[in-house]
Amino acid sequence: MAEVLLFHHIQGLTEGVRVFADQLRQDGHTVHAPDLFEGRTFASIEEGFAFARDTGFDVVRQRGAAAADELGAGSGSGLVYAGFSFGVTIAQRLAQTEPGARGALLMCSCLPVSEFGQVWPEGVPVQIHGKEGDEFFDEDLPAARELAASTPAAELFVYPGEEHLFADSSLAAHDPEAAALMGERVRAFLAAL
Repeated sequence: MAEVLLFHHIQGLTEGVRVFADQLRQDGHTVHAPDLFEGRTFASIEEGFAFARDTGFDVVRQRGAAAADELGAGSGSGLVYAGFSFGVTIAQRLAQTEPGARGALLMCSCLPVSEFGQVWPEGVPVQIHGKEGDEFFDEDLPAARELAASTPAAELFVYPGEEHLFADSSLAAHDPEAAALMGERVRAFLAAL
């Protein structure tokens, strides 16, 4: 079984993110889902973005790094770093820079590998998920394709549609069919570790 550190998206630790974490726990995985917004959730991406901007993006990201430190990241802890959208900015950095990362799940976002290093770390499997018509993921798609082409340890899954946070069952953007397929792929990824 895997130990997963899951970072929420810009609307906060919503009920849908909690449900996703619980589904992985039902498979026997240990899932940590820190609340980087200290109990606040937002009805829109814009509201969440404004909160993160006012709080300080670096402050929020540091909260994520602190959660990883509490779990012993970098000491061969074997964590799988996972994130939804904004949470990917934390998960991807940790997966690329912390020794002992066991894997990465980048959902609804992907940054260029060059943001955190020269190449994706050898032996760290990664899955990337996003919607082909999502205005946010469309910006990230070149980086996602480049990452997927750079290592045999990477898988890129692009789903039809334009919803950004499609896997969050508590939001209007939820796409049950795509979310179910992504969930199956994530569970297979974790089971193979």
